[in-house]
Amino acid sequence: MIKHKPKPKGTIIAALDIGSIKVACIIGRVVDDAGSVEAIGVGHVASRGVKAGTITDMMTAEESIRQAVHAAETMAATDMKGYPLRDVVVAVPAMYTSCHKTAIDVAMLGHEVGESDIRRAIQRAQKQEHADGQTLVHAIAAGYAIDGHRGIEEPRGMAGQRLRVDMNIVSAESAALTNIARCVERTHLDIEALCVPPYAAGLAALVADEMDLGCTVIDIGGGVTSFAVFREGAMIHTGAVPLGGAHVTNDVARGLNTRAQEAERIKILYGSALTSSTDDSELIDVPQLGEEEETQPNHVPRSYLVSIIQPRLEEIFEMVRARLDDSGLGAAMGRRVVLTGGAAQTPGMRDLAGMILGKQVRLGRPVRIKGLPDAVSGPAFSATVGLLHYVCERVDELPRYGRGEVVEGTIFERARRWLRENW
Repeated sequence: MIKHKPKPKGTIIAALDIGSIKVACIIGRVVDDAGSVEAIGVGHVASRGVKAGTITDMMTAEESIRQAVHAAETMAATDMKGYPLRDVVVAVPAMYTSCHKTAIDVAMLGHEVGESDIRRAIQRAQKQEHADGQTLVHAIAAGYAIDGHRGIEEPRGMAGQRLRVDMNIVSAESAALTNIARCVERTHLDIEALCVPPYAAGLAALVADEMDLGCTVIDIGGGVTSFAVFREGAMIHTGAVPLGGAHVTNDVARGLNTRAQEAERIKILYGSALTSSTDDSELIDVPQLGEEEETQPNHVPRSYLVSIIQPRLEEIFEMVRARLDDSGLGAAMGRRVVLTGGAAQTPGMRDLAGMILGKQVRLGRPVRIKGLPDAVSGPAFSATVGLLHYVCERVDELPRYGRGEVVEGTIFERARRWLRENW
């Protein structure tokens, strides 16, 4: 629905995703006037000092960020001509965000709708909805009406007495963002914008028809599963539940009495979201906790592993379904679900999600970026790649991160804009 002005051709952009499992940095370059992005640098390391998006150890988290950024800069050194990375768009911890809707009326008095009117609506939404202890992350215009006539896709240039803008407001707890901001800034990086992970995952993995007709993106991360609903080209709702792939790994470690590292390996190699007829006959060798040398094999049937994994995954999808039902969106969500995130690659995950959610389900991966290495082109990196699309195409939804304030430019830029729009 909303037309956005992409960044100019040749602009260098960067995304930083600080997750519970990995810290990833992708540097991209805008390759044409339409806003297409090419990946020129990629770096990712195991996450340390982070749990469910919350910084638990500032020093180790800072070091993880430095390593990921350095790897991406090294890969992109030729294109960046030796200049260090400065600005990044950062993923917001989904568990600390909230989403709600509001409608803003702007008096037009017969004038044509201009860019300043849309900006005024965003500013009013920010002032009305910005509560103490909250930072505005997204102010998304999801629909327009002029003089009571709804369904307007692009109001700029149209005349009327009153413009109404339906806004989706996404805010985050300021306290939860403070440590992340400080950690990023200590690595000599500036935060250009913030974005919730499921929104970014949708920008990377959804095709245009899915965004227009209605689709729900479910991003299954390590410590958090987040979701976003898209309709008519805009995100209309987002939320999260405090469970993810790491909780499945912990269940496997406890159930099989083995180390977390072994549990992760066994989950990836043999795990499944649904049982099969051959599970009872297939045996898995499980190293026992505390035994440095394996004196004798410890075999368990694969069916036992699946019986540990399946209930936790069912719980995740049931919680997501409950949150979606509480949103009251109904048919606006459409019949389509796209799964992203590392845990989404578990065999049988699509079928399990389809049974619990009652929708058509597919596995999503980045589809609109060039030059992405195979190692980071899967569902696990959808949100990270989507951050590039966001900062390139849609960052005008909130021009600059700065304690919830919309930065409009210098006084000279504001004066020039006023003269152009009023004379």
